[in-house]
Amino acid sequence: MILRLMNPADHDEVARVVYESLNAWYMKYRGFKLVTGPWETMRIFPRVYEALDPNCCITAVDEETGRIAGACFFHPRPTHYALGIMAVHPDFFGRKAASLMLRYIIEEAERENKPIRLVSSSMNLESFSTYNRQGFVPRIFYQDMIFTVPQAGLDVPMPPGATIRAATEADVAAMTAMEMELSGIHREKDFRFFIENKDGIWSLNVLVLPGGKIAGFMASVDDPGSAMLGPGLAENEEQITALVLHELNRFRGRNPVVLVPAVCQNLTKLLYSYGATNCELHFSQIRAAGQDMPEQKGIAVPTFMPETG
Repeated sequence: MILRLMNPADHDEVARVVYESLNAWYMKYRGFKLVTGPWETMRIFPRVYEALDPNCCITAVDEETGRIAGACFFHPRPTHYALGIMAVHPDFFGRKAASLMLRYIIEEAERENKPIRLVSSSMNLESFSTYNRQGFVPRIFYQDMIFTVPQAGLDVPMPPGATIRAATEADVAAMTAMEMELSGIHREKDFRFFIENKDGIWSLNVLVLPGGKIAGFMASVDDPGSAMLGPGLAENEEQITALVLHELNRFRGRNPVVLVPAVCQNLTKLLYSYGATNCELHFSQIRAAGQDMPEQKGIAVPTFMPETG
């Protein structure tokens, strides 16, 4: 295997690798395909990731055939590296492509003395072992919940005096400071990307308390290749519940996915009452590289598009 950065000519091949990788695993272990549309829907990964973080996708290329065996996106941020989707084509399973790509990103992060954050399946023991061997430690357990949002929408129980509105550029500093306080990470770049919304697929809302304090935010993506909530953050479960239900109303009549922290029992029960089921289980994991990681305060909701750890 040869490691090299993805270039524009690779986008379609990388999209196919993501498509084949996801569907091969789900067919083998779950009995169904995860991506039911054409492979072209997976172009969202190189398209979005390159727009957000250019030249931050490492590929493993089979030296003999020249085929891309695997691809892994990563996101350098001031406080950390976030690991995006890692995919290996089933033709190259067992060739250590994932381990090689992961080692590359670890070395990049170590050069900057930064931890790496990711969200990975707790059901895929192969990938879990790959990360675990390299020092990643599970921190938070998430339930991937999915259901059909009623056409009439969902009632949104609001905290007393709070409102939810679309985020603006003027809110970025407050969202960034809030996330630093609660999660210890800085991703101002992501907030600006969502608000700019060049692709027309993003939503970002903030929960505002009386007096104007921003106490939470929730983003979502709506695209043929991905329909899900996150990233989101709030001070408590009452606030994150309001943000989740408000954002779900963007998907009336459709089936978005939301990763709910398992500790949020009231939110989980509420979504069950709407017919939600668990379609996957995930861990938030961190490789701290010898550093003490800040304790997660508040309630965070991660996503896979973009993967923000």
